[in-house]
Amino acid sequence: MKDFYVTDAAQFENQVITSSFVVASKQAKPKKSGELYLALTLADRTGHIEAKMWDNVSEHIDCFERDDFVKIRGLLNKFNGRFQLTLHKLRCMEESEIEFGDYLPRTTKDIDVLWNSLEGFVESIGDPHLKALVHAFMADPQIERAYKAAPAAKSLHHAFIGGLLDHVVSLFQVCDLTCRNYPGMIDRDLLLTGAFLHDIGKVHELSFTRSFTYTTRGQLLGHMIIELEMLHDKLAQVPDFPAEYKTLLEHLIISHHGKYEFGSPKLPMFPEALMLHYLDDLDSKMESMRAHFQREPDAEWTSYNSSLERPLLNTVKFLEKLRTPNTPVVASEETE
Repeated sequence: MKDFYVTDAAQFENQVITSSFVVASKQAKPKKSGELYLALTLADRTGHIEAKMWDNVSEHIDCFERDDFVKIRGLLNKFNGRFQLTLHKLRCMEESEIEFGDYLPRTTKDIDVLWNSLEGFVESIGDPHLKALVHAFMADPQIERAYKAAPAAKSLHHAFIGGLLDHVVSLFQVCDLTCRNYPGMIDRDLLLTGAFLHDIGKVHELSFTRSFTYTTRGQLLGHMIIELEMLHDKLAQVPDFPAEYKTLLEHLIISHHGKYEFGSPKLPMFPEALMLHYLDDLDSKMESMRAHFQREPDAEWTSYNSSLERPLLNTVKFLEKLRTPNTPVVASEETE
């Protein structure tokens, strides 16, 4: 097991550390002198850290690539308020040295419990056509295996092993609650089926064996197009599936990002599509906040959150002083 993780950085500021990481990105850039330096992003299960190698670059530039596991020695300090490493030594690690659990973040929840919760919601779907469709996906062992392991995103939210399943179970819960507030307007079965399908293309869009990155197919097509292909493939296994449901599910998939500038080719145009978009957006943003508070557990105000484009106030920390018992006030002579 590693002795140093990215979240330990504050304890080792201005110290030389030796540790191991997976290479999330690698670039060779020119210095002012014209010589090259290496700009890396190194990752472990707790986060990412930028690293630079200024000297002896020619000895190291060809000995590793992105997604390789490396052992490094370097100085840890802050630059522009962020921790970074200045690397002195670096080598590729042997397979026998690698404990994969050290490098990819993972949900703290039990995967089997999450999957059972998902199955419970699916069993509550009343429409036989929609239930049969979701069962066709869940009965595919390759999809089940990937659905349990995939992150929900590369970096913005639920970016950890099991993140997709964690996100969809959470989304099922808020969908189930919210649709009760609009009786006669929301088709719960349709909404839950859309929630199950809305990110299922992530199992092919993202690679999550060594680091979280896009596959070639994911980079070229995106998860929505992949989801339409997956949907059409499974529909062939469900006899007499209504064409109307097919069209509505296609729209739920292609509209769930909600805006053209966010990648949706269509805006949500019926109640279930609108609700899916906003609840999906809510769940992703709440997870982004939770993860940021976890990264900075002692901060009342966090640093800038790039996905939400603002710093965040941790109200649990902010309100702690209200929940601390007040020191008894000694009565003055004038009030006795």
